[in-house]
Amino acid sequence: RFKGGSAVGRLPKVSVSWNDAVAYCEWLNQRERDAGRLPQGYEYRLPTEAEWEYAARGGKNGRDTKYSGSDNLGEVGWYDGNSGSKTHEVGGKRANELGLHDMSGNVWEWCWDWYGEYSSSSQRDPTGPGSGSFRVLRGGGWRGGAGGCRVAFRGSGSPGVADYNSGFRVALAPQFN
Repeated sequence: RFKGGSAVGRLPKVSVSWNDAVAYCEWLNQRERDAGRLPQGYEYRLPTEAEWEYAARGGKNGRDTKYSGSDNLGEVGWYDGNSGSKTHEVGGKRANELGLHDMSGNVWEWCWDWYGEYSSSSQRDPTGPGSGSFRVLRGGGWRGGAGGCRVAFRGSGSPGVADYNSGFRVALAPQFN
């Protein structure tokens, strides 16, 4: 959809469904396993919603900011107020405390979890519901308002639908049990 000249390789990949993102992770796992580069007990996958939010908040040393790395969205993210109606090169804005870019704005990111209500009980590294109709999307995007880019904002989408405002982030993480 977007043309970036020499920057096209640095633009986020868009029009990717949740199903497509999972298939990519499966392909990457097989490639890295065959090459002997995949650590034992780990896999490439979409982050859970809890993992995504922990990373967006900057980990254990993160500051309590509205967006990933700042209370000023213009410093860390692309949204409808500054994007010029297009995506931008990954890493073009300031990183958060973990060195991660674009966790607020640019493109919505698929998470592993089904979308549903949070549990009312305190949990460590929670997972979402066991089933549902929609998957979690986080981070906001280039064509949406600042509110959707807040670290705490939750979106959702049908796993088979690809949208030019959504992409994904791959995590190297412990395998699910």
